[in-house]
Amino acid sequence: MSATKSPSGTFAPLYQPVFAVLWAATVLGNTGSFMRDVASSWLMTDLSASPAAVAMVQAAGTLPIFLLAIPAGVLTDILDRRKFLIAVQVLLASVSITLMVLAQTGLLSVSALIGLTFMGGIGAALMGPTWQAIVPELVKREDVKSAVALNSLGINIARSIGPAAGGLLLAAFGASVTYGADVASYIVVIAALIWWPRAKNADEALAEGFLGAFRAGLRYTRASRPLHVVLLRAAIFFAFASAVWALLPLVARQLLGGDAGFYGILLGSVGAGAIAGALIMPRLRNNFDADALLLGSAIVTALVMAALSLAPPKWVAILVLLFLGGAWITALTTLNGAAQAILPNWVRGRGLAVYLTVFNGAMTAGSLGWGAIGEAVGVPGTLLIGAVGLIVAGFVMHRVKLPAGDIDMVPSNHWPEPLVAEPVAHDRGPVLILIEYTVENHHRTAFLHAIDKLSEERRRDGAYGWGVTEDSADPQKIVEWFMVESWAEHLRQHKRVSNADADLQGKVLAHHSGPEKPVVRHFLTIKRPGMA
Repeated sequence: MSATKSPSGTFAPLYQPVFAVLWAATVLGNTGSFMRDVASSWLMTDLSASPAAVAMVQAAGTLPIFLLAIPAGVLTDILDRRKFLIAVQVLLASVSITLMVLAQTGLLSVSALIGLTFMGGIGAALMGPTWQAIVPELVKREDVKSAVALNSLGINIARSIGPAAGGLLLAAFGASVTYGADVASYIVVIAALIWWPRAKNADEALAEGFLGAFRAGLRYTRASRPLHVVLLRAAIFFAFASAVWALLPLVARQLLGGDAGFYGILLGSVGAGAIAGALIMPRLRNNFDADALLLGSAIVTALVMAALSLAPPKWVAILVLLFLGGAWITALTTLNGAAQAILPNWVRGRGLAVYLTVFNGAMTAGSLGWGAIGEAVGVPGTLLIGAVGLIVAGFVMHRVKLPAGDIDMVPSNHWPEPLVAEPVAHDRGPVLILIEYTVENHHRTAFLHAIDKLSEERRRDGAYGWGVTEDSADPQKIVEWFMVESWAEHLRQHKRVSNADADLQGKVLAHHSGPEKPVVRHFLTIKRPGMA
């Protein structure tokens, strides 16, 4: 009798009960959030016809993510993720309950709507990195990539259903019922999280505190040139593309003469296009590289913006927004995939949080900017300006190539434990590490070139100072030095070195002469008597 094979492929994670339940709850919760957003955006057009006021709703939802994504990524690593997610869901439910009551009583104002949207953005900022981080806990290791893809698919299912359902509820029953439906979705998500039998994390001696983890994440971001490229490409693309999102409620109402239901249909069309785009992404990746995909997304998005500026018939607008959804999901997955591919596991959450900060910062600044331009030149002119700017920026940025992401970021664990005369307190520091090489004159230039590349790796993994010195009496004796803020941080540094970093260090060692390996010394700061 043959053993039953485990299901494989894109939908394999759905055969694992915990993932399936949380995935379904998340789709429902996101559907409710999109319904809330449709109601809020449309209500703002009732409360104010100002393009700047309408764009403020978009900005209020994304600004907290820009401000809090990095702290949220740190909290994800140091708090119980299940309890943290439950608390965030309670916060989001409270926001929607307040919106429901104010809408029902007719007390909802422009300032209240923007303020509560901002509170909802805080919940989204806290929740985003955590949902990404729990995926490896829910599925087998070999199913992680499929689980990530299913999460993207789930978001776009919600994006296609939520806006349309929200628009229909808003048109038929009013805003309070729409907000109430969102509250119900949060109750389902909270119930699923309470049901989740999550194992407790074992205490780890080298666990990071909030401030230390925060600094380590910023140091990595500052030192990683490949990540800089991804962040630059994301900032430019989303700053220009945000025009269509900031002004779409006014496009639906003023240019196309639609009601709340039609606005929901437009957003549903974007979601349907995103689902179609996600399904054909494997074929696109086989035929085009990441830079070509991002350029294509910019061109399609710009053409959609130009088409909408012409106030086309409603059916044409619905059709072109299908293409916007496909272009949008292509850009999102391309940039997110590039970021994922260059981040090691130890800093993945914080690195993605920085990416989310740039993404939402660009969306926020873009929304405010396009709203101001809309006040001056009108909605059609603003869309045309955004379209031209996006195409120009797309071709200019195409010359700044995204990182290939083909390096091995798995920890190598090849560093030996540092020698100590007696146990060292983890909080003692800073620590000075000296590595003494012997480099013959004919290897000197190549050695310096190799070790210069190594400096980036040292800084990414925790060093805040780095340099190379030579012995004045014997220039063949070259010492590399770097500083780390504490003994615990240096021990973490041992665990962070990847296989790609080990290869880089191997190229440096190839220029070292002599039968012995380079001498490594660790120097600890001495607290003199009387010092605090």
